[in-house]
Amino acid sequence: MTAAAGERGPRALDRSRSLSLWAQLLADLRRRLDDGEFADTFPGELALVAEYGVSRHTVREALRRLREEGVVVATRGRTPRLAEPVEIEQPLGALYSLFSSVEATGLRQRSVVRTLDVRADGVVATRLGLEESTPLVYLERLRLAGGAPLAVDRVWLPERLAAPLLDVDFTHTALYDEYADRCGVRLTGGQEHIRAVVPSAAEKRLLEIGPGIAAFAIERLGCAGEAAVEWRHTLVRGDRFAVTAHFSAGRGYRFGVSTGPDPDAR
Repeated sequence: MTAAAGERGPRALDRSRSLSLWAQLLADLRRRLDDGEFADTFPGELALVAEYGVSRHTVREALRRLREEGVVVATRGRTPRLAEPVEIEQPLGALYSLFSSVEATGLRQRSVVRTLDVRADGVVATRLGLEESTPLVYLERLRLAGGAPLAVDRVWLPERLAAPLLDVDFTHTALYDEYADRCGVRLTGGQEHIRAVVPSAAEKRLLEIGPGIAAFAIERLGCAGEAAVEWRHTLVRGDRFAVTAHFSAGRGYRFGVSTGPDPDAR
C-alpha cells in the first residue's frame, strides 16, 4: 500500500501538513502508548500500514525512532513488541555518574547542551564556600536516555578550576571524566539531598512528562578532599529513576554497596 492510499482510514494522517507522515505517525503512537492502549500487545508493521493508510517505509521509520528511544523492540521479520521498562537505579551514598549509569542499562546517553558559560551566582558561590562574586562555570544540559528525555541537569563549578571545560563538547561525555582529565579535579565525595517534586509546566514540556508523573529534585555538593568543587541541581523523571539502600537489623542502612545501573555522569 502506498503513502497516498487509505486516506479515509480510521486513523488517516493529515497529508496537507508540512510535518512528514512518519513524524505524525510517531506522535500518534507515542500518544497511544502514553494512554496505555498497547498494554497487551503492540501492532505489527502490516497492521499499522492498514490502520493508518501509509507505506511500510513510513511505518518502519516511526518504529525505528521508537526503537532508538527504547520504547519498542522491533527486528526484521518479527512483530514489534513493547520493551521492558528500563529503570535507572542508583545506590544511595555512592559517588555516581549519570552518564555511565544510563549506558550501563544498554541505552545511549546523549545531552543537549542548553548553556555553557561563566557567570556569578551569590547563592551558589556561598554553598561552595566562596565569595559571592566568584566567577563560576555554569553548564545546563537536557539529559537523554535512549533518545527520550531523562533529566535537566544544572551544575556550577569554580571558574579558577573548571575554565578548561568551556571548550568541551558535552553532547556525549561525562563531566567528571572531563573535570579530572582537563582540570586535574577528581571528586572524592560530598553530600546529596533528594526530594520528590511536582515539575512546573515548562519542565514537564522539556522532559515530556505526562499527567500524574512526578520528578526527583537532586541537589549535590561535590568535594575533592575537603574542598567543595561542584554544586549541582538535577531534575529527573520519577518514572525512570529510583534510589536504593541496603540495611540490616543490627547495622542499619549501608550505603554505596550496590553496583547496579544508573543515572548521571553528569
